[in-house]
Amino acid sequence: MKLSFVGMDSSHSIEFTRRLMAPDCPADQKVTGPVLSLSKGATVIKAMRFETPFQDKEGLDARQNQMEEWGVKVTLRLDEAVNGCDAIMMCINDPSLHLDYFKKIAGLGKPIFLDKPLADTTANAKAIIDHAADMKTRFFSSSSLRFVPQLIDACKAVENPTLVSTFGALGSAMAGSSIVWYGVHAVEMMQRAIGRGAKSVKTDADATGAVVVAHYDDGRRGVVELCSGAWHYGGSVRGKNAAVSFTADTSRLYSDQLIEIIKFFKGGEPPVAPEDALEVTALLDAAQRSADSGKPEATGV
Repeated sequence: MKLSFVGMDSSHSIEFTRRLMAPDCPADQKVTGPVLSLSKGATVIKAMRFETPFQDKEGLDARQNQMEEWGVKVTLRLDEAVNGCDAIMMCINDPSLHLDYFKKIAGLGKPIFLDKPLADTTANAKAIIDHAADMKTRFFSSSSLRFVPQLIDACKAVENPTLVSTFGALGSAMAGSSIVWYGVHAVEMMQRAIGRGAKSVKTDADATGAVVVAHYDDGRRGVVELCSGAWHYGGSVRGKNAAVSFTADTSRLYSDQLIEIIKFFKGGEPPVAPEDALEVTALLDAAQRSADSGKPEATGV
């Protein structure tokens, strides 16, 4: 399977390619045909670069040099980047650009992985999903934290949880909302465990980050602690009959997510439903609006 990247302002373009093609990639990180239980794996053939507030020309030059060492053709033209590929990985760090670029590639008849978060606002996330439906385009969007084994094990151990709390980093966005851009990881872990249905969000921000509380009409509660400068992830999943705490092992984040991406590209079911990706963005959008207003804000989904 031949893959193309749209966007190189995210380090994920390098990390995903490394696990498919780098000769010196550690064996336990490689994603190949046997790992996928398939006769063949995937290879990256092209990538499109362009500057955003998250990456300047110098940084893109360095990434281009690395990609070219691995045999990837880097171009400035979208049509050239997607020509001849079987599937597209849209890895654009700036979520405000997601809707525009998705519209440019959704009608090409190729499956798409849209790197997290789905969009910068709930309205734009809905527009992406609607456009995908109109174009009959298979796609999914997620954070890699959604697939950490410790989270998955906790979800299996606690059925129908009523309280889920997670913690994770709050990076500083070069443009737009830091909560939307980097809070996605911990928010997605929470949403993966507790499920859909959040009605409103209240955010308390301080010098250490932010605490986001998601409210549901059926007695559930989700809590997300976003920590500035603390690059650790974990949480707890609790129900009437069980409680499980976990710390995420992030050593295989990109490999485990890439396995899910390639399986999807090969015709598998999307590992994340569009409705889940939409609610994650709605939670993030409402969390930022609550941080700004000091009041609870509706998710609108």
